[in-house]
Amino acid sequence: MHRCLLSDVSHSRSARKELTRQALLDAAVHLLADQGLSSLSLREVTRVAGIVPAAFYRHFADIGQLGVALVEQSLGGTRDAERMVRIGLTGSDELIEQSMAVLFEEVRRHPERHRFIARERYGGVAVVRRAIEEQLRRGADELAADLVSGDLDAAAYLRDWPAEDVRMATTLFVDHMWQTAAALLDVVDDPRAMADLRDRATRQLRLVVAGCEHWRG
Repeated sequence: MHRCLLSDVSHSRSARKELTRQALLDAAVHLLADQGLSSLSLREVTRVAGIVPAAFYRHFADIGQLGVALVEQSLGGTRDAERMVRIGLTGSDELIEQSMAVLFEEVRRHPERHRFIARERYGGVAVVRRAIEEQLRRGADELAADLVSGDLDAAAYLRDWPAEDVRMATTLFVDHMWQTAAALLDVVDDPRAMADLRDRATRQLRLVVAGCEHWRG
């Protein structure tokens, strides 16, 4: 019984810690709607999160590390969703359509997080820039692995490519997706403009895929 009580207390503390950590991340997202990460203060974040400033350091070493956590939560979630939707796909058009559907839904649901990514990819906090590039690199690596080992019949030719060339192709695909996400932020409240952007971005990706099919290195 004593062990069970100790376990419950430990679980409760862990849950409270996670709730506080998420409150800090949510507060940062709210504040970053109007400023860059480099100008964000710890006191601002803790005030909005409703905790004392000293408690911040139980979760993050500094504002830069909070920014890295935001990157991992935002882009990591999108990467996971993109990877799930690729399961069982067999055609390149289907891959493009489903990838675009996930991207547009993620940006529509979390515009503030993707605005943060778009701003900080070339922003003033080096550790956050590196975290963003690392997430995009992982996305390209995962796409390469899925295309080479998966069921996508239209990409079977990639299995004969050098790994470096496959990686180059998937980097083009992923970079285009995130350029589209940045453009989407400017029209997220305009359904017609969103539809036009999606159509244009989809056609551009089809052009990339068509080029890959005729690539000879």
